[in-house]
Amino acid sequence: MHDLPALRAFVTVAREGSVSRAAERLHLTQPAVSLKLKHLQEALGLTLFRRRPQGLALTADGHALLPPAERALAAMAAFEQSARALHSTLRGRLRIGTIVDPEFIRLGAFLHRLVERAPQLETELQHGMSGSVLEWIRRDELDVGFFLAPPGEGPGPDTPGIAHRELTHFHYHVVAPPGWGSRVANPDWTSLAALPWIVTPTLSAHHRLLHGMLDPLGVMPKGVAQVDQEACMLDLVRAGVGLSLARDALAMAERQERGLVVVEGVRLPCALCFVWQRERREEPAIATALEVLEEVWGNQP
Repeated sequence: MHDLPALRAFVTVAREGSVSRAAERLHLTQPAVSLKLKHLQEALGLTLFRRRPQGLALTADGHALLPPAERALAAMAAFEQSARALHSTLRGRLRIGTIVDPEFIRLGAFLHRLVERAPQLETELQHGMSGSVLEWIRRDELDVGFFLAPPGEGPGPDTPGIAHRELTHFHYHVVAPPGWGSRVANPDWTSLAALPWIVTPTLSAHHRLLHGMLDPLGVMPKGVAQVDQEACMLDLVRAGVGLSLARDALAMAERQERGLVVVEGVRLPCALCFVWQRERREEPAIATALEVLEEVWGNQP
C-alpha cells in the first residue's frame, strides 16, 4: 500500500471520529476525504468504519489497522525529515595543513569540535612547513592551514589572495648547546650569526624570521646543518652542533631539562596564523572551520 494520503485520511478520521473535522485538519473537502477512505477500503477489501449518529466509529478491522497505519505515517515523516536534514548537513572533505606540533596549534581541540559540528565532514591532514602549507593552499591542494609569520604580516603582500587570522603571539629564542654560555655572552645578532647555526629551508618560518633580522644587518648565519623539523633542530643543539631557534615553551623546557643555553636579550616575535583563500571564505566547509577556530582560540592573541 503506497497511498499515503489515503492512510493519512484514515488515521485522521479515526482520531476525529468525523469526516468533516478530518477534512478541516487535512485542508481537504469532505468529498475528497470520503473518496480516499472508499478507495482505501476497496483496496484492502475491508470495512474500516461504521456509521453512528455522532459520526464514524472504527470497526474491529479498523482498530486492528490503526496502529500500523500510524507507525507507517510516523516512519514516512521521519524519512522526510532525514531527507530534509541532508540538505543542511555539511558533507565533503576539508584538507588541513598542519605545522610544528599538534599541541601548540591546538589541533586536537580543533578537530574534536569540528567533528561535533559536522560529523559527516571528512578531514585530511597534511604536515609541512609554513611556506609549504601556504603554497599548497595557493594551488588549491589544501583548503585551510596553519602558518607562522611576524605579527601583523600574515602571508605577506606577495599572496594577496590569501586571507589569514592571527591566533596567538609568542617569541622565538636563540638556544645554544650546553656549556656554550661564554660563546653567546655577547648577544648581538652580528656576533651570533658568526657562530655555527642549524638552519632551515627557505619555506620555513625559522628561515624567514632569522633572515628578516640578519639581512638588514648584512650578515648571514653560519649554517653547518640544515633540517626541516623542530625536533631534529633541538636534537642537534643538544648534541653540540650549533645554535637554533626555539619557541618560548620549548626553549624554557630545554633549558630546564637538558641544560641548553637560552641566549638572553635576543628573541624574535611571531604569530600563529590560520590561512585560507580569500575568495573561498563562504564555502560551507571553510566557513565552518573558521567558526570552530573561533570557539577554540576565542579572542586571542
